Amino acid sequence: MARSKGVSVGPTIDDIARHLGVHKSTVSRAMDPARRHLIGSALLHKVEAASRELGWRPNRAAAALSTGRSRTVGVLLPDITNPVFPPILRGIEDALDAEGYFALLANTARHDGGVAAAQMAVERMQAQRVEGFLVATALRDDAWLDSLRRSGARIVLVNRTNDRVDGEDRAQLPAVISDDALGMRLAVDHLVGLSHTRIAHLAGPPGYSTGQARRVGFEQALQAHRLKPAGIVDCAAYAIDAGDAAMVQLLAAKPRGRARAVDGAPAFTAVVAANDLIALGALQALQRAGLRVPQQISLIGHNDMPLLAQLSPPLTSVRIQHHEMGYRAARLLLEALRDVPGTASTVVLRPELVVRGSTAAAPR
Repeated sequence: MARSKGVSVGPTIDDIARHLGVHKSTVSRAMDPARRHLIGSALLHKVEAASRELGWRPNRAAAALSTGRSRTVGVLLPDITNPVFPPILRGIEDALDAEGYFALLANTARHDGGVAAAQMAVERMQAQRVEGFLVATALRDDAWLDSLRRSGARIVLVNRTNDRVDGEDRAQLPAVISDDALGMRLAVDHLVGLSHTRIAHLAGPPGYSTGQARRVGFEQALQAHRLKPAGIVDCAAYAIDAGDAAMVQLLAAKPRGRARAVDGAPAFTAVVAANDLIALGALQALQRAGLRVPQQISLIGHNDMPLLAQLSPPLTSVRIQHHEMGYRAARLLLEALRDVPGTASTVVLRPELVVRGSTAAAPR
């Protein structure tokens, strides 16, 4: 085993080749995802078994120096504690692993909204010679993202679009997103089917493309039923506290065109939230106000994060394809790195409504 100054540096490809009695070029090909198809399956299995037995790990720094490629992709997430992102990250890693790539992760959640943190993460990733970026942190108007795009970096957005850059409406970066308009339509159609006509919306932060798209989708869905919103409040963040505060504001708002019921019930009978965390905050505010869900107020979330079925009541939510979103985004980036034509596009995934116990027929 190779040693330097008396310190073990781990097994090398030469060590594996000697262990198997084959030429090191054979082992090298077996370790390269782009060339491993040149090796017979039986020998490939032997090389893989020997590498595990000897504890071999790829030296990515050396590979980057010798080939000019790090086979590493930078992944920027806004907040890893948000339950939406772990399954997206699993999809990303599944796609990258299959091609011999590695994900370098940055969690950019900061009090400043993540802008400075995202810029710092990008600079550090560039110093590590990442080959491209998967970005789930983008706002609708992010100067750092536009600067990164102009540098020629390969970028794919995840669950976000950059529809405003440099003050102009654009859609220049490839992205993988859920069909937010359809998600809102599914939610509103479900509520209208339960005889709700007074439906309010707790919108996501307007700086995020998801917040804007879901708000517009909600309004369009109501218009299709010839209804008007019973109230819309923008949330400061995709967070439980923000949902609680927005619901308090919604409950305190003076109804337009309609007086409150004699029993003090609010002027809405249903609420569609822009994500599940907002819906959880709304639920606790409603319960604190003495309002029963779904007997008095029906509530729908968005994303269908884990454990919603264990709530009381279980939360109806719009399910998005988290794993598929991450997987498709990583595949788009890998294709872009290979200069595959037609990869500069937006992939839109279809959501579905998962009905649980937080929605019921409108109170009479």
